[in-house]
Amino acid sequence: MELSKKTRRHLIGIASAVVLLYCGIEHFDVVIKAFRFVTGLLAPFLIGGAIAFILNVPMKRIEKCLFVKNKKGEKFKRPLAYVLTLVCVIGVIALALVVVIPELGNTVKLLVTQIPSAFSGMQDWLDTVPEKWPWLGPAIEDLNIDWSSISETAVGFVQSVASGIVSSGVGVFSGIVNGVTTFVIGFTFSIYVLFQKEKLAAQGKQVMYALFPDRITEKILSVAELANQIFSNFLSGQCVEAVILGTMFVISMTVFRMPYAMLTGIVIALTALIPIFGAFIGCVVGILLIVMVNPIQAIWFLILFLVLQQVEGNLIYPHVVGGSVGLPSIWVLAAVTLGGNLFGILGIILFIPLCSVIYALFRDFIKRRLKDRKVPADKWKG
Repeated sequence: MELSKKTRRHLIGIASAVVLLYCGIEHFDVVIKAFRFVTGLLAPFLIGGAIAFILNVPMKRIEKCLFVKNKKGEKFKRPLAYVLTLVCVIGVIALALVVVIPELGNTVKLLVTQIPSAFSGMQDWLDTVPEKWPWLGPAIEDLNIDWSSISETAVGFVQSVASGIVSSGVGVFSGIVNGVTTFVIGFTFSIYVLFQKEKLAAQGKQVMYALFPDRITEKILSVAELANQIFSNFLSGQCVEAVILGTMFVISMTVFRMPYAMLTGIVIALTALIPIFGAFIGCVVGILLIVMVNPIQAIWFLILFLVLQQVEGNLIYPHVVGGSVGLPSIWVLAAVTLGGNLFGILGIILFIPLCSVIYALFRDFIKRRLKDRKVPADKWKG
């Protein structure tokens, strides 16, 4: 039986894809090296594109609010919106650094000075246990705890962690210095993208309509529009949600007179940008900060965190982020796990909207297939 031209073309395409996949798996190290080489060459433009995409989210909203009734200022709208966006971003980063870095330094000094007295107080408290609860006396004596050794170990651990933070900070700084040229090129590229985004979009459409059939081009453009919408909504919603959560912690901790209210709130706001697990990282940091000042308050802080997390997860997050991402909870967890294992924190942030795009496309495909095959809903509904 002779195959049609379209069928032969499909079979050749499938066979070619299988051969390429097999060669890629057999020479996976070569593929990784080639990928790193290409990304290294394109790094300035990838960085610039990422900066442009992030800045474009608030910039679009600021631009819509400028010169609404004054048409004469139309030509100044975009430059002014860009400057205001840049000032806001730099201001937030500077505020976080000004508050967090000095407080962390003071906290490390406080921990080093208070650890010996804290362990001494613990030893005194354990000495009173046999008088209050005689049945615990033999168990306390059998512990045979060397408090001085534990105290020295704890102080050494805090100092080593602090020195590790400093050395890693120096390493990050040296890395930034070494890559300053890449960043400058990327930042310059992001400025061009933001100021010429309509022109670049039109040029991209011209290229696609010239090279591909209209059906394929329109499909690519619809996927790109969906991805842009999901990524933008996720980014803006996650930032607003993080600010609200951090503010709630600052206010509530101040009301209950807990120490490190501002520092803990900022740390939780920054870590809350990481979906699902981020706020818990901030919680651990907050407990470590408070426990050396007042262990009882550290317990109350944990209770406060659990309460605010329930409020944020059930009331704030659904309304702020809502269904903008459109990914069920089980797939959010899968996206976070997969992205974290592959690319760390950056993978966690990127994989949720990326998986949302794939999920939306696959959902629409399944719906179309069910409709084309005329499958009734009662066959697949639970």
